[in-house]
Amino acid sequence: MKKGLYILLLSVLFISCSDFQKTLKSEDTAAKYEMAEELYDAGKWAKSYRLLDQILQKYRGKPQAEKLTFMHAMCSYNLGDYYIASYHLSKFTDIYPQSEKTEQASFLSAKGYYHNSPVYSKEQKETVEAIEKLQLFVNAYPNSQYLEEANTLVKELDFKLEKKAFEIAKQYDLIRDFKASIKSFNNFLLEFPGTSLRSEAYYYRLDAAYNLAILSVDYLKEERINEAIEYYNTLKKTYPNYENLESATLMYEKLQEELKILTTKS
Repeated sequence: MKKGLYILLLSVLFISCSDFQKTLKSEDTAAKYEMAEELYDAGKWAKSYRLLDQILQKYRGKPQAEKLTFMHAMCSYNLGDYYIASYHLSKFTDIYPQSEKTEQASFLSAKGYYHNSPVYSKEQKETVEAIEKLQLFVNAYPNSQYLEEANTLVKELDFKLEKKAFEIAKQYDLIRDFKASIKSFNNFLLEFPGTSLRSEAYYYRLDAAYNLAILSVDYLKEERINEAIEYYNTLKKTYPNYENLESATLMYEKLQEELKILTTKS
């Protein structure tokens, strides 16, 4: 029974593949259109795309062109070929600005850029581009059904840029380039005033300033100690329940000791 069903399924699959290859090689545009639509509705994006690729030009200027152009772009999107999909979806919105699919195409074109955004540790050119595209969509369709998702994607992409900048500043601290770390954290806090990493940035800025002060020659020490103490006060005042406040306080106490020694020397 099971063997017979298996053979039947194989036969259906073989006939289906055979029909596709036959249609693909034929000159029958109408047959290709019909099969492309059937395959699209069945979620067979790769096969549908191949047929659509063959007939799209033949329907330019005809009533069917709008539908076929959208299907063609969506096949690329559903296959995960987001570079190509974003290009075709954007082109669709240019050609058919009044289409009922234009809003969806515009959103998915922008979302395609989101999908191409790399992990935060890599170069973020695509992330910046994705934010720009999504923001253009939000501005163009402020009442869109996709607005909430678009804003969520922008926030996620923004956080990648925050994380990238934060980790660069932190890395300077780890390699003991304390001046560069302090400068990077200050720039980070200016560039991302609403960041969720603010408390961490305050802490690591203090850490860099503390180490810079402790390791400084005497004539630079007092100024740097006072700067580090100021960073500690900012952290404590803003985040009194910060999880690493105890560690920060130990740094503060050491800075006070060093300051007392300097005062005694002078």
